[in-house]
Amino acid sequence: MTNSVYQINKGINQSIEFKGLKAQYIWYLGGGVIVLMILFAAIYIAGLPSIVCVGIIGVSGALWVLKIYKMSQKYGEHGMMKALAKRQVPKAIKFQSRKIFKMQK
Repeated sequence: MTNSVYQINKGINQSIEFKGLKAQYIWYLGGGVIVLMILFAAIYIAGLPSIVCVGIIGVSGALWVLKIYKMSQKYGEHGMMKALAKRQVPKAIKFQSRKIFKMQK
């Protein structure tokens, strides 16, 4: 077997980028691979034929990789966290009374 050497592009104050994935998306992809390995073991132990197991995991893995690359491209390094935080902010604040606007003496 030959050893592969991969370049990790990281400049000063730049996030890690590996094969087009930025920052936390590398971890998401790795976590997805681990989950798919556990899923493969579970459905293989459940008694499904190995070719069916490989097909299910192959399709699921391809969809996961495409989804992660799409999120990395769309949101970038911090964009997904900002988008999730923006959804938490209420669009309007409603009050039933004007009591909070009264002047304190």
